[in-house]
Amino acid sequence: MKIKNKKFLVVVSVLFLVVLAFALTGIPSDSYAADNKTIEKGKKVFEKYCVICHGPKGDGKGLMGIVSRYQKKGSVQTIYPRDFTTGVFRFRTTGTGCLPTNDDLLRVVSGGIPRAYMPSHEDVSLDERKAVIEYIKTFSKRWKEEEACKPFVVKKPAFVASAESIEKGKKLYKDMKCWECHGEQGRGDGTKADQLKDDWGDKILAFDFTSGALKMGVASENVYTAYTAGLDGSGMPSYEDSMKEDERWHLVSYTLVLMGRTK
Repeated sequence: MKIKNKKFLVVVSVLFLVVLAFALTGIPSDSYAADNKTIEKGKKVFEKYCVICHGPKGDGKGLMGIVSRYQKKGSVQTIYPRDFTTGVFRFRTTGTGCLPTNDDLLRVVSGGIPRAYMPSHEDVSLDERKAVIEYIKTFSKRWKEEEACKPFVVKKPAFVASAESIEKGKKLYKDMKCWECHGEQGRGDGTKADQLKDDWGDKILAFDFTSGALKMGVASENVYTAYTAGLDGSGMPSYEDSMKEDERWHLVSYTLVLMGRTK
């Protein structure tokens, strides 16, 4: 059969090339479908697993109330579920003040945050985890008003944990006054440790590196991410602009010593 309409052939050819390009390159891992069906599915997942802590409005005021309360050296810290309505997230691979990527959120939903009493949901299907992420976004207008930030690349240099890098990191720890919050030995007992509050006015404790893993994990890359992105809302700043990349890695080296993960 001969097709006489040349314009039709051109259109079909272009569409075929577009489809072929997507098939060859794939859809970026950070792109999830956000249609109404997906959001409705995410709502059901949220109501099943998340609402007891984060509340029906996503404001952190679920039936659980306070997740944990503990005392350390006379200071009391109360841990509340995350308030999604603010659109502020601590654990990201994006710059300070930026929204997290979908992959950042998926990492938290999947693996949890053990030291913050956020459980792992690896047993929930991947489609459901992705759907609940899209539903969580409906709680804050930031997701509609702001463009996504590009995640930074984390590539550990060979010098990390070397004697020279540790010594440089030790000096940076002093010069950047990390000890004011985290203490000379990294025990979270610095001179300003009892003055810290988060963006909601709640009392927080400086992290004790000697206690083990960060909330983001134990790997060098996790520590570097914390120093580069900062922990928005917590008072822990980003060093992306104030320290060079190699300096942040040197600080990682010394932090590993404080954590007892190298000598």
